[in-house]
Amino acid sequence: MKLWARVFLGYFVIVGLAGWFVLRVFVNEVKPGVREAVEEVMVDSAHLVAELARDELASGHLDNGRFRAAIDAYRQRSIRASIWGRDKMALDLRIYVTDDKGIVRFDSEGKAVGQDYSQWRDVARTLRGEYGARSTRDDPEEATSGVLYVAAPVMRKDRIVGVATVAKPVAALQPIIERSQRTVFLKGLLLLAAALLIGIVFTVWLTLSFGSLLRYARALARGEQGEPPSRGQDEIGELSRALASLRQEVDGRAYVEQYVQHLTHEMKSPLSAIRGAGELLAEPMSDGDRRRFADSVIEQSRRLQAMVDRLLRLAQLEQKRELTSVEPVPLSTLFDAMAQRFDALAARRGIGLGFECDDGATVAGDRFLLEQALAALVENALDFSVAGQAVRVCAVLQERRVSIEVRDSGPGIPEYARNRIFERFFSLPRPNGGSKSTGLGLALAREVALLHHGSVDIENRTEGGVCARLVLPVD
Repeated sequence: MKLWARVFLGYFVIVGLAGWFVLRVFVNEVKPGVREAVEEVMVDSAHLVAELARDELASGHLDNGRFRAAIDAYRQRSIRASIWGRDKMALDLRIYVTDDKGIVRFDSEGKAVGQDYSQWRDVARTLRGEYGARSTRDDPEEATSGVLYVAAPVMRKDRIVGVATVAKPVAALQPIIERSQRTVFLKGLLLLAAALLIGIVFTVWLTLSFGSLLRYARALARGEQGEPPSRGQDEIGELSRALASLRQEVDGRAYVEQYVQHLTHEMKSPLSAIRGAGELLAEPMSDGDRRRFADSVIEQSRRLQAMVDRLLRLAQLEQKRELTSVEPVPLSTLFDAMAQRFDALAARRGIGLGFECDDGATVAGDRFLLEQALAALVENALDFSVAGQAVRVCAVLQERRVSIEVRDSGPGIPEYARNRIFERFFSLPRPNGGSKSTGLGLALAREVALLHHGSVDIENRTEGGVCARLVLPVD
């Protein structure tokens, strides 16, 4: 199971169970909560009725006195009350009063007068000086036929002379209970939906964070450069930095090992040539031979020096993560520097060298590094050109990027070498029979392009020769 599925499932189970439990408790507590609130009001009403009935109960005129008239008037009142969106159209409070023996002396509905209610819980407990209340169904088979009864003692000179009871049908409370339960249920569903949405957002965020971290780790495994997906102080940021640090350490060790191997391999040939020439110089020979072998030693020494210099420069570039010095670099001034550097060499070899630049072509970067990259491309083009041919360097603006192309008319890139031309120390034989280069120039140009968020590629031209293209973002 995917990580996001496990996270979401775990979150949903926890939140769902907690939400279901809380919702169930709230819904189940609505009914007793409403009944408790109504009972509290009925206690006040029962005590008020007890006070109103006290004198007429003692005098025996309860059923035909002012108390009776007041209750009848109460029952005949016409009302219209809107209570939280529910209309109340009738008064439904029943009232009955018993004497100190539990015999009903007054009933607002007139159906229980004379009956013995001394065994009913509300009357019996009240006569004993306790709180009297009960809930009884008029129809045992019908849950909504229940009636709430709350009693209060009728007191006269600190003596209980009777009981006043008020009764409220549960059916009158049922709409309120159902409405409250429905409201709680709907709000609970909204809360669960909100929790579900938060869970989805959290899961997506976590999945994207770990996904970017996974892609970053895979890029590091492939040897690619990349920015950590998070620089924050959370665990993902710490893990990103740990991966980057681990990659740098591993790269450093592999880098040193690889470079030592490459350098050792490439230095064998010039060192062998120097050693051989040195051994021959120790023997008697003509002045011409001595000069020839001495020139060979000097040439191979220069090659070793160039190899070491470029290797050190390339090593510095490959260890850079970003540019430390950025400035606007007009390509026209860069081309002028290249012309001053290579015009004499091109003329000595009989090769035409020309530069063309669109007006306003400017890139943001390190001028020294850009010169090194462009010099490597121009030098490579000159090495593969022969007398009578030409090398053309042009810069063309393309929206927010500039393309620098170095074209030659040489033999082109063999099929077997197309995928290796940017490898360190890989070099092709020159068409004029000259010695191979250090094989580091194109690798250096690629590193410079990457540091400037650009690219470099080399392809054969249909009309012959090669086109090296360095693409950089404009200033």
